[in-house]
Amino acid sequence: MPLPFPPFKPCPCGSERSYGACCGPLHTGKQPAGTPEALMRSRYSAYALRDTAYVRRTWHPDTCPRDLNLEEDGAKYTGLTVHSAQDNEVTFTATLKVGGRAHRLRERSTFEWRNGEWVYVSGAQP
Repeated sequence: MPLPFPPFKPCPCGSERSYGACCGPLHTGKQPAGTPEALMRSRYSAYALRDTAYVRRTWHPDTCPRDLNLEEDGAKYTGLTVHSAQDNEVTFTATLKVGGRAHRLRERSTFEWRNGEWVYVSGAQP
């Protein structure tokens, strides 16, 4: 599967690594996320790149919304700050623009080890 973003460009997750060395291999299925933080970063990048299939694939089937469609959300993702990553929880702030207005989403995400890989379960505002 080809990368949905140039591999030499900075990764959208803000890791300061190239997309091809960071979230790209996770998006193509060549590498699983080794930690909840890596999965959260790759999911943020998938939102930024409008990769609905990846977001669905990495979401726990019991909590994934049926009507998820990133093509229609109209958001432009502009930044990610990871505040903490402990055990199966990651707290972060994502910045985005919707309709030209800036927004911040602060979330404490919970992940689960399921069938040999990390999946996103749910998020709450801390």
